[in-house]
Amino acid sequence: MTAMEQTEARPRGTRLPRRARRTQLLGAAQEVFVAHGYHAAAMDDIAERAGVSKPVLYQHFPGKLDLYLALLDQHCESLLNAVRTALASTSDNKQRVLATMDAYFAYVEDEGGAFRLVFESDLTNEPAVRERVDKVSEDCAKAVSEVIGEDTKLPEEQAMLLAMGLCGMAQITARYWLSAGQQLPRDAAAKLIASLSWRGIAGFPMQ
Repeated sequence: MTAMEQTEARPRGTRLPRRARRTQLLGAAQEVFVAHGYHAAAMDDIAERAGVSKPVLYQHFPGKLDLYLALLDQHCESLLNAVRTALASTSDNKQRVLATMDAYFAYVEDEGGAFRLVFESDLTNEPAVRERVDKVSEDCAKAVSEVIGEDTKLPEEQAMLLAMGLCGMAQITARYWLSAGQQLPRDAAAKLIASLSWRGIAGFPMQ
């Protein structure tokens, strides 16, 4: 039985303020897109999951792509905010690396599975989706590179390349950790990857 079949559709008929309704629809859409991917998901399924009629769904989102992009924007912003929060959480760079790695592990661990929309989308051939996915990867790396550049005085292009490597390592290892069944606790997994990252980045002297 699929997750879609296991979860009952929400009851119809409840009037909600527009913002609350939009939040509800996005939540229902996330469940459907994560479970089935973009191409197999149907607006009928999303409306049923949300407990609304299709006309109500279309009042908020003109089409399936609009709905998907709204979700993608929301979860790209969540990831970027998590990385920025991690970087700002301490002035100790070793702890900064750990906090940033853990931000990625926490992001993929979220039970809603939103990371799949960002990192494992079946719609990356759509330019609007590709643009958003590339932008959040670049924005996260940019936030990290600013710290690297400030502390090491490396040229901007070098700091950015190092930052992209660190963020890529965090994203790929976090996804592997989840897909492999979380055989290590999250804090232990994040510490392990942070240790590897720190051994590399600490080789660049503070200026």
